[in-house]
Amino acid sequence: MSGHSKWATTKHKKAVIDGRRAKSFAKLIKNIEVAAKMGGADMAGNPTLQDAVQKAKKTSVPNDNIDRAIKRGAGLTGESIEYTTIMYEGYGPHGVALLIECLTDNKNRAAAEVRTLMTRNGGTMADPGSVAYNFSRKGVIVVGGEGTSEDDVMLAVLEAGAEEIEPHAQGFEVITEASDLVKVRSALQAADIDYESADVEFVPSLKVEVDADTARKVFRLIDALEDSDDVQNVYSNFDLTPEVQAELEDDDE
Repeated sequence: MSGHSKWATTKHKKAVIDGRRAKSFAKLIKNIEVAAKMGGADMAGNPTLQDAVQKAKKTSVPNDNIDRAIKRGAGLTGESIEYTTIMYEGYGPHGVALLIECLTDNKNRAAAEVRTLMTRNGGTMADPGSVAYNFSRKGVIVVGGEGTSEDDVMLAVLEAGAEEIEPHAQGFEVITEASDLVKVRSALQAADIDYESADVEFVPSLKVEVDADTARKVFRLIDALEDSDDVQNVYSNFDLTPEVQAELEDDDE
């Protein structure tokens, strides 16, 4: 799940099974194709494509697959890439808010599948705007914590427009305005600070703390949604206390 929550602290402790890895590859490839279509195949002039490629490489997508995706997206192979972005809104267990971002070539299929998955896994669909008002588009950069202190990150990004720095499972999360993402990312590069990912995401203004049982139900719903080929990202406003995190990490052992 792309998102601002501490989801990564539990989810990514589990080994990635082949089927999920394949779906992850497909979604990363789709991102590359869309970025290349929007901004061209030259990564030097297309920062969105640069970030999409870096993310794919860090997830071990083969270089040949990446190169083919860039060429397909940029129209260099004669293939037509037509994806539509659709955002669905809903609620999970305990009233947890969900924004479900689809990138699809078939809107009717995506809509039907999202509704079915929500119904089967304890979620309910919501009217447009009833959930989205609590989320803002922000730049989210994940910086690895090994060998890098919060002070190092702060010195590098503060003048570039970073709004805040928060702890993350992999180190730190740097939050920016969506329009400042490239500038802040460049400031990290200039300071020789490696980053894991840089994406524009939907970040909640208000978060809801949930207990372990509710978190398991929310995870199950989000997992089901993410298994859909049409669902690209799921954003949520749940939050976990350190005690709940510890309990959920025990589940993974």
